[in-house]
Amino acid sequence: MTFGASGYALGEDEGDAIWFFNGLFVVKAAAADTKNAFTLIEVQLPPGGGAPPHIHHAEEEGFYILEGELTVNCGEQIWTATPGMFAFLPRGIPHSFRVSDAGPAKLLQLSSPSQFERFAAEMGEPATAMTLPEPTEVDVPKLLSITPKYGIEILPPSP
Repeated sequence: MTFGASGYALGEDEGDAIWFFNGLFVVKAAAADTKNAFTLIEVQLPPGGGAPPHIHHAEEEGFYILEGELTVNCGEQIWTATPGMFAFLPRGIPHSFRVSDAGPAKLLQLSSPSQFERFAAEMGEPATAMTLPEPTEVDVPKLLSITPKYGIEILPPSP
């Protein structure tokens, strides 16, 4: 979905929907919409969902928590992020996050400059419903082959 430079408004459940890392990612603003300035994605993740330790070499990333609770690791810092909190994850710093086992989470993910939506689309698959997908194992060989293209480095799990 490309909206161009004339501006636009999206309602709930509008935007390109991707099943990615067992979550539902709905792209609200992409490279074509923002002249590559940023990507904004509404993310729903299941209990225990999240991302392994990694580094973004090409973009800054931030999360604004709408629902649920995440443990966010950024460098040597660890935060418990709850609704209303914002976590900023600068490029070049190892980070990861995990949703609490107590329940799902909903957040806004902001990346600057744009490109994360292209990574999610290539790694994930178009969502056929606006729900969380059936859980599957991450295709690690595919992940490791795609991430360098987007300036993302997957790190070994933290002890």
